Amino acid sequence: MKIQQFGKPLSRLITMVAICMLSFNAMAYDFSYTHQGKTLYYNITSENTVAVTYYSYISYSNNYVNGDVVIPRTVEYNGTTYSVASIDSWAFDCCYSLTSVSIPNSVTAIGTGAFSWCLFISSINIPEGITSLENHTFYACLSLTDIVIPNTVNTIGKYAFAYCEDLASIQLPSSLTELDTCAFYHCKSLNAVSFPNGLTRIGAWAFDSCVNLSSITLPESLTTIELSAFRYSGLTSVTIPDNVTEIDGFAFYGCNALTEATIGESVTT
Repeated sequence: MKIQQFGKPLSRLITMVAICMLSFNAMAYDFSYTHQGKTLYYNITSENTVAVTYYSYISYSNNYVNGDVVIPRTVEYNGTTYSVASIDSWAFDCCYSLTSVSIPNSVTAIGTGAFSWCLFISSINIPEGITSLENHTFYACLSLTDIVIPNTVNTIGKYAFAYCEDLASIQLPSSLTELDTCAFYHCKSLNAVSFPNGLTRIGAWAFDSCVNLSSITLPESLTTIELSAFRYSGLTSVTIPDNVTEIDGFAFYGCNALTEATIGESVTT
């Protein structure tokens, strides 16, 4: 299968823009609120909670906030104080000039693609209480170098960190059980990954094209290594844990530096 099928950043941007143009909803928020000099947009989700949302549905017009942003714990509108409980899908999508975001502990959910294409965001905190990083959450955050994932997160979705090209290391939370398809695809600076004991599945293309990833220790809890999981990575050696029964096709294809592989006793395919 060709890498092109998963898209280069430019071709994906063109696709996203085309999709957004099909739905011409100019505004998609209930009210705006300014905190520490930054104006964000909110949807009311209950009588006392709101979600941070996008300014415009049209992705290429969404670069509405820049610099360092602090999301407040509470906001006020029409005499009512609301708790900021979530971040909508695509809320900060294509905020190219955003450099950092501080998320309050009141936030318990972050939607699909919430920070995708934030090209210059370098750091972000994920509060305790978040249980899942959805698909494309940090897709193409090219400058992201610093992120802490709390131990409440149990799944990392498709393309969650794909094309985070400056991300050098990641400590996966102890609660994590699954890494989905292309989770760290083409993170070309990634050289260190700490896998938790409890992780059972590494999805297809999860670390494909992580060319600087030379050494890993896979946990004993691992049972599944899917298609092309470490294809074109920089691995020099690998030990497959005994609980793994099947290593899928192309799992280590193109690992030209790989000189040593130890395969566990339970591997049958």
